[in-house]
Amino acid sequence: MPPIRKRSFGIVPIAFEKDGFPVFLILRAYRNWDFPKGGAEPGESPLGAATRELREETGIQKFTLAWGEISMEIEPYSGGKVATYYPVQVEKREVTLPVSPELGRPEHNEYRWASFDEARALLPPRVIPVLKWAMKRAGDRCP
Repeated sequence: MPPIRKRSFGIVPIAFEKDGFPVFLILRAYRNWDFPKGGAEPGESPLGAATRELREETGIQKFTLAWGEISMEIEPYSGGKVATYYPVQVEKREVTLPVSPELGRPEHNEYRWASFDEARALLPPRVIPVLKWAMKRAGDRCP
């Protein structure tokens, strides 16, 4: 296993349809779909970094830690990158893709509220265990 060279922290945004079934917010940068995530700033906690990234990348300000501060870490990828994800429940389904001051353009090209099956078809294999884990968390709220 390669040494961990870079850490990122992300959020799995989960909303519930009127029928009670969960949908997941996924973002696309170029050809790659993922959940909102990014690195921590100096002195920032992992959960603090993840929630900041959610706000910065989607404009979502209101969310709840409906499952507490639980998280899941994925196996190292791309030469030692490791991402940790936290599930949150969001009520507001409006998303914006704000312009990143560093890039001068939005960090992502597209977003989608996806069912489990839709998200599984779009996400890379390394993120599928996180999707399955989040679905189990959300599943206790399904009809």
